Amino acid sequence: MRRILLFAIQQSVIVILTLAAIEIFLRVADFRDLRLGRNELTLPYAYDAELGWFPVPNTTSLFAGQASNTARTIHVQNNSLGLRDIEPESGSKPTILVLGDSYVWGYDVEADERLTEFLRRRLPDHRIVNAGVSGYGTDQEYLLLRRLWDGLRPEVVILVTFYNDHQDNSGNYGYWAYKPYFQVSPAGGEFRGQPVPRSRYLRFRDSWWAENLFFVRLAISVYVEFSDRKVNIPDPTEHLIRMMRDFVEARGAKFVIGELDGKTMVNFFSAERIPYVSLEGAPDRPDLHYQVADGLGHWNPAGQAAAGAKILSLLVENGVVRSAANDR
Repeated sequence: MRRILLFAIQQSVIVILTLAAIEIFLRVADFRDLRLGRNELTLPYAYDAELGWFPVPNTTSLFAGQASNTARTIHVQNNSLGLRDIEPESGSKPTILVLGDSYVWGYDVEADERLTEFLRRRLPDHRIVNAGVSGYGTDQEYLLLRRLWDGLRPEVVILVTFYNDHQDNSGNYGYWAYKPYFQVSPAGGEFRGQPVPRSRYLRFRDSWWAENLFFVRLAISVYVEFSDRKVNIPDPTEHLIRMMRDFVEARGAKFVIGELDGKTMVNFFSAERIPYVSLEGAPDRPDLHYQVADGLGHWNPAGQAAAGAKILSLLVENGVVRSAANDR
């Protein structure tokens, strides 16, 4: 028994020293995939079997974005629906629902600096709902629209598209996490990859051991890499937008688009007769975006207001809303 005990102690010491050496090496190497980092999943987001991830309702937090010239820390407050917005007003006001990714959610800006707040001031007779979720693709936005529909019954749905939607929609892995994906087929297609696998970053965040030990993160990463296969598919973005348009119009509502897609979808929008407006800033107005290390980042408050003004003009020109109040 003494020899067995001594052997067990020796082996335990070897294991502990080995793990300590691995931990030191991983901390010094600082591999990107093992960082907790500043991304969407460091927000109060929870695993969602249908959508991949979704904001936790009724939570408040601080978040430091990527605006390198401002180093802003923004306040994030989710309402009872899990949206970064005020509580939806009760009453009979017609509802305008805005869908999109981090541009609509308001990366690097406070909630009252976003385009939806601009619309709220200019359209006081309407209920404006910001349903942007950072990191979402069009497939997730479509599923979120269906989830929110019965509770909000919007009369207008505004989708803000971005050039990286094509990449996000072309597989089951988006920004740092697994997500559902839509497989187009001759019969129309279907959503696949549900329930969505838990990504390594969600597993990191949900484990005290993973939050504090790099070798645990490495073990989780290896497990996820081999247990959950990444899938790539042909880009279904156009099909998804048709689905969203048809879903909205079948329920008597109107569907319009604000595009940040580099004009790659303009011909499609025109062919499908979907009212749209470009939200790109003028070439000589880089001040509408934050400056980051590799170029222009998300809209700053001026960019958000400019986007709101363009969307408002689109709504008025297409008879979606009759008039707008002066900004206050």
